[in-house]
Amino acid sequence: MAKLRAGVIGVGHLGRHHARLYASSPDTTLVGVMDQDGARASAIAEKFGAQAFRGLAEFLKQVEVVSIAVPTSGHYVVARACLEAKKHVLVEKPITVSPNEAQDLVGLAGRHGCTLQVGHSERFNPIMPLMRPHIHTPMLFECQRLGTYSERGTDVDVVLDLMIHDIDLLLSCSPGPVEAVLATGGALLSPTNDVANARIQFKEGCVAQLTASRISPKAMRQWRVFQPDGCVTIDFQSRQGVVGRRSVASGGKPTMAAEEIQAGDAEPLKLQLESFLHAVRVRSRPVVSGADGAAAVELAHRVLAAMKMTG
Repeated sequence: MAKLRAGVIGVGHLGRHHARLYASSPDTTLVGVMDQDGARASAIAEKFGAQAFRGLAEFLKQVEVVSIAVPTSGHYVVARACLEAKKHVLVEKPITVSPNEAQDLVGLAGRHGCTLQVGHSERFNPIMPLMRPHIHTPMLFECQRLGTYSERGTDVDVVLDLMIHDIDLLLSCSPGPVEAVLATGGALLSPTNDVANARIQFKEGCVAQLTASRISPKAMRQWRVFQPDGCVTIDFQSRQGVVGRRSVASGGKPTMAAEEIQAGDAEPLKLQLESFLHAVRVRSRPVVSGADGAAAVELAHRVLAAMKMTG
């Protein structure tokens, strides 16, 4: 089977790893890269045996699949151009800044028969498939995603920068329709909110409490999921999980038995790209489809709207 011709637009902090993985994949040939920093594009192209392009039109003539890792504010314009050229697209999260832009990309991909996948790489964290079967009747999600400050990503609010990871993961657990959203937050070091807390009430009774911060002294990415029969804890950084199961001893006293789970060291981004290429090859729905990305952005905007009401 012929290799797919791949390209990467935006080869900074994350995009250079897309280039590395396309160059090393047996399923792709890295044909070209683009970046607003021409010197960086040339350096990445030389490192991985590709061409650095300056013009998008010429770049798109040479590729079949494209990873887009430009700043979030540029996702819509770049992804739209790629889809209009009938290229298969993997766009980093969030899919776009606004829900309307996201829906436009989803519609465009459908009309042109293009695969559109969104780079919610936490879905491919090796701990998640091991823990997901243990999440069955959640009553309460507690999600904490804290990071140290970096100017990278501050072109958007912390909700679209960090909390969007947990919003997507939460929706992938099928909690049902959203009934109400309460939220608060604040801007401390950047022009947009750097910390946010949201309480999402679902119509079927489940509640999610999400906290995101990019001004914390140390990073943390953890979930706790409370269910009628116990509690599931997930640490996305250490890739460790604990399944707590409630049982009743012979004397009638309830106890909690804990099972510890450790995931392997597979690279989430590599798994994500492999999933994308498989969806392109077999014309299947991506694990994180454009519609999934749009749903996450829509709920993120409900959080942002609730923050404005309390601001």
